[in-house]
Amino acid sequence: MATNTPTLDSIARKVEDGERLSMDDGLFLYDDSTPLHEVGQLANLVRERINGNVAYYNINTHLNPTNICVYRCNFCAFRADLRDPRGYVMDDEQILARGAEAVDNGCTEIHIVGGLHHQKKFDWYLNLVKILHDAYPQLHLKAWTGVEINWFEFLTRQPVRIILEQLREAGLGSMPGGGAEIFHPEVRDRICEHKSDAHNWLNIHRTAHDVGIKTNCTMLYGHIENAYHRVDHLIRLRELQDQTGGFQTFIPLAFHPENTELGEENNIKKPSSLMDLRTVAISRLMLDNVPHIKAYWIMLGIGTAQTALSYGADDLDGTVRHELIYHDAGATTPELLTVDRLEDLIREAGRDPVERDTVYNHVHRDAEDPTKWTTGEPIALQNA
Repeated sequence: MATNTPTLDSIARKVEDGERLSMDDGLFLYDDSTPLHEVGQLANLVRERINGNVAYYNINTHLNPTNICVYRCNFCAFRADLRDPRGYVMDDEQILARGAEAVDNGCTEIHIVGGLHHQKKFDWYLNLVKILHDAYPQLHLKAWTGVEINWFEFLTRQPVRIILEQLREAGLGSMPGGGAEIFHPEVRDRICEHKSDAHNWLNIHRTAHDVGIKTNCTMLYGHIENAYHRVDHLIRLRELQDQTGGFQTFIPLAFHPENTELGEENNIKKPSSLMDLRTVAISRLMLDNVPHIKAYWIMLGIGTAQTALSYGADDLDGTVRHELIYHDAGATTPELLTVDRLEDLIREAGRDPVERDTVYNHVHRDAEDPTKWTTGEPIALQNA
């Protein structure tokens, strides 16, 4: 019996008709013999169908309250042991100072992730959210990955729903998408065997969506995984999004091997810009039900992230003050981009810059004092 082997023409027809792509389609698109510019053109068609000519950014800061972590993921250059001279824990005063800095610089969001400090109780993580929210209620707190929530389960012996409801009551606005890495156990068991597995990560995000907390989702690529593992990962995210609709943005994360055990042991080089663009494009094509694809300039580099706006991405992230995790792993991108620079990059790419908040409401700045802002109507999506 003849099989329907994918071709670029058959995939293009599916894309043009709004038909869902299959595992085989994704694998075909990942093949090096499939012209990248044609994959990019198809992704751009979907990108413009969903988001028009807009490219989003936000004004945000990162907060990594500790790098001391009970887990020893071999792809991570950020973590430290308790007695490591690199190890640190921020106190309440330092945390509140980061909030004050965010407000003074017009940020709408603080992105909070960090190590899993085995001597800190859940109340420490909960209180961190509460004191920031109480002091600076105008800031959206995007905090704690699925892996961190899974650790809180272990600490408290409480169900995920109860933990999330406590965090939301304390001021949690949404969750980032970190910790997904690669779902397939062939890879996950080798790079983070003791960390929350795929089932737990997906269930935590499902529960978050059920209680009204929007989340992002990610994939770490360019290490020991292959195309099958990547496409499998995207399909698992797509299936959950079919059920809940709670994912806002997908962020493909390029592995930075410098200063990591995984990179050294396997002699891994950072993914090429061509691989980055192909992954962005395939993500846009496979994740037909996720509204936004982010080109995270911290990891991709500014030039590749800008180019990705024509390969399926519609979001550059933001100003990103105080990012540590990927800079510790060798990222050579700047520590901060200004709003003017972000808007220039977007316009140079032929897109229209729009400042958004975390949940994609349009941000309106005070003309006389840009650090003051209000949010307006949700940004309309043609086909989210």
